[in-house]
This record gives sequence, C-alpha cells and structure tokens, in this order.
Amino acid sequence: MSNHTQIADEHFVFSASLKRQILITGIVGLVLFFLGVFLAGNSSHEEHGSGHASAMVASVEKGATAVAEEHGPSLMTRIYTSLWHNNVFFAGIGIIGLFFIAIQYAAQAGWSAPIKRIPLAVGHWIPIAGALMLVIWFAGNHDLFHWTHSDLYDKSSADYDEIIDGKGGYFFWPLASGSFPLFFILRLVLFFGIWFMFFNMIKKQMLQEDLEGGSQHWLTARKYSAIFLVFFAFSSSVAAWDWVMSIDTHWFSTMMGWYVFASWWVTGLAVITLIVSFLKDAGYLKMVNDNHLHDLGKFLFGFSVFWTYIWFSQFMLIFYAHIPEETVYFIQRREVAPYSWIFFTNLILNFVLPFLLLMPRDAKRKVAMLKVVCPIIIVGHWFDFYNMITPGIMKYSGGLGLLEIGLALVFGAAFLFVVLNSLTKFPLVAKQHPLMQESMNHHI
Repeated sequence: MSNHTQIADEHFVFSASLKRQILITGIVGLVLFFLGVFLAGNSSHEEHGSGHASAMVASVEKGATAVAEEHGPSLMTRIYTSLWHNNVFFAGIGIIGLFFIAIQYAAQAGWSAPIKRIPLAVGHWIPIAGALMLVIWFAGNHDLFHWTHSDLYDKSSADYDEIIDGKGGYFFWPLASGSFPLFFILRLVLFFGIWFMFFNMIKKQMLQEDLEGGSQHWLTARKYSAIFLVFFAFSSSVAAWDWVMSIDTHWFSTMMGWYVFASWWVTGLAVITLIVSFLKDAGYLKMVNDNHLHDLGKFLFGFSVFWTYIWFSQFMLIFYAHIPEETVYFIQRREVAPYSWIFFTNLILNFVLPFLLLMPRDAKRKVAMLKVVCPIIIVGHWFDFYNMITPGIMKYSGGLGLLEIGLALVFGAAFLFVVLNSLTKFPLVAKQHPLMQESMNHHI
C-alpha cells in the first residue's frame, strides 16, 4: 500500500530548462512570423507593380471590383486566416481533453485511471481559446467570413446574394440580416462558457476525490460527464458549421460536423498520447505500463481509420453526385497550390503512415514508436484544418510559408506552456480513484 501511495504522490516538475525550450520555440515562431509578414509584404508590392498595366486594361473590361479580386486578399487577411486556423485547431485539442475525460467516466473505464490528469491539463486551454476566438473574430470578421458583409442582404445592392440572404437568420437572429450577428456570437460564447463550466465541475470532483476518497465524487463526475457528452454532441457540430463551414457560405456538407470532430478527436488523442509518452520516458507515470500505452495506440490507430472513413465518405458522395455547387469545394483544393499537395499529403500523414506504423501489436506498446507517430498525426491534422479554412478565405491566393509556420509554433508553444504548467497544480495520478486497482491489473 505504501508503494501505491508513493506512486500516486507523483508531481510533475516544470523545469527551467523545459520552460526555456518552450520559450525559445515561441520566440523562433515569432521571428518566422514577422519574417514571413515582411517577405509577403514585399512580394505583394512587387506583384502589384508588375501587374499595374494589365490591371488598367482589366479595369476597362471587367470593372473595379474584378480588379480588386484579381489582386487577391490582403496581407492582413492572410494573417487573420492563419490566426483563425491555428485557434480553431488548438481550441479543438483543448475541448478534446475534456471530451476524453467525459468518455472515460461515461464508459466506466478503469484502464485510463493513471493518465486522466493529462487530458485534464489539456482542457485548461479551453478558456484561452474562447477568448482568442472572440478577439480574432471581432478583429477580422469581414476578412474571414464573407457572410458578414451587409450589402449581401440588401436587395437593392448589386452584391445582393439570395442564397446567403436565405441563411441570414442563422447568423443574425433576432436582429435584421446584415446587422450584428448576435445569434452567431451568442453560440460562440455559450459553447465555450458551457464547456468551461463542465470542465470546472468535473475537475472539482476529480481533485476532491484525491482528498476524500470513496466513490461519490466519481459518481458525480460520471453524471456531469454524461450530461456534457449530450451537449457536446450538438455543440461540436454547430461549432464546426459556424467556425469552419460558414467560411464557404454557399457550400455545405451534412458530414462537416462529423469531419471536424474526427480531426479534432484524433489530434487530441495524439497530443494526450505524446505527453504521456514523454512523461513516461522522463520517469513519471510509474503506474502506466505497456498495456496502457497499447490502449492509447489502439485509439490512435482506430480513429485514424475513422477519420479516413469520414474523409472518404464526404469526398466520394460529392465526387459521385458531381453537382457543381458541391464539387467546387474539392476542385479548388485538388487543383490549386498549396492546397493540392496538402490535399494528398493529408491522406499520407493522417492515414497511410499511422495505419502502417501502428499496425503491429508491439508498435502500439513502444514509447519510441508513439513519439514518432503522434507528431505525424498532429502535423497532418494541422494541414487538414489549413485546407478546411484557408481556401475559403484566401481563394486562389493562399500561401503556406514562414508566416503560417511561425504562428503555428507560437500557438504550439503557448498551448504546451499552459498544459505543462497546469500539470504542476495537482498530482499526476489520482490517489483515490475507485478503479485504480483495476487499472493496475490491466493486461491486454
């Protein structure tokens, strides 16, 4: 029993050297970002100068609006696009931290008892992501979302769009279409607020269990988890429609909610597994053995296949039906660089490599292999969200360079700092978890 107590009293030490490495990563990201902004600014000036004569001719033939479109979105639009892309991506990982915990409670799973503090730490990103989502939206909504332009809803305007006007109530209710999108903002605030509320309620029960023991806190957390999962099933789909699908306002897919969730879910699993692997390698999580790693590896393997199933189902149905207003979404992503190479790279990083690397039984039980596969999946799904978001905003002018890579490093460093700092606030392993004995005897 003393050994059990000793192991359960593990505390993560966020060393100065690790903090320094994360800080350096963030600084490198900022340097790359500003260098990318500088290079993109110079490039756009050169293109503007060289294209001046052709633009003058075009203005006579097609009008000023067409010329503006010909020059493509501004540099600020590209920055807002990358900010939105990264925030949606990392927000999903934070939400999946809570979702993972809720699934374990609802399923009465015992195997995961020693690792549940890692997804708990991941969930601390939720309020930060919510605040960033609001700030980015208010700063760049007209650049990010075509439907925010009021003239689209004015029947007397040359830019009036009957299709978008028909969707006005979804964004602006109870206000007039084309005014302030109150319904959209209310959903954003409500979702993050309720997710964070459930996170705090479940976290409180988890930490109280350490002090008092028994099964009452576990049962209460299980009740909260069941309610949260019902809400999450609805809210995650609507969030996908709002934050991702509404960017391509004319296009829609009945599978988009599932698709975004699948990408979030497998990325969140990869982040949780990667942190567990590094902690295990550093001498922490002594109660975690090869069987627990095997379960995490099976999750990664199985849900990489699940993501591929959703990807193929959406693509195949649209490709087979060959309806122009549906196929335009994939035509752009298959035929225009950099979206085109990312489109196919997605399948390699998110399906082929995880499938082949994790297929052997032993591969799922090895920390070294998991530390290879997890970054592949995380980077692969970052690309996946890039292709979901960027083409709809940047059209044929999308770029993938130092600007985007730099912002990804900044977000990644901030996310990792918050998660690891949160891990220091409570014991790494639940001391009084009622299913801990079952987990210690877990063999597969």
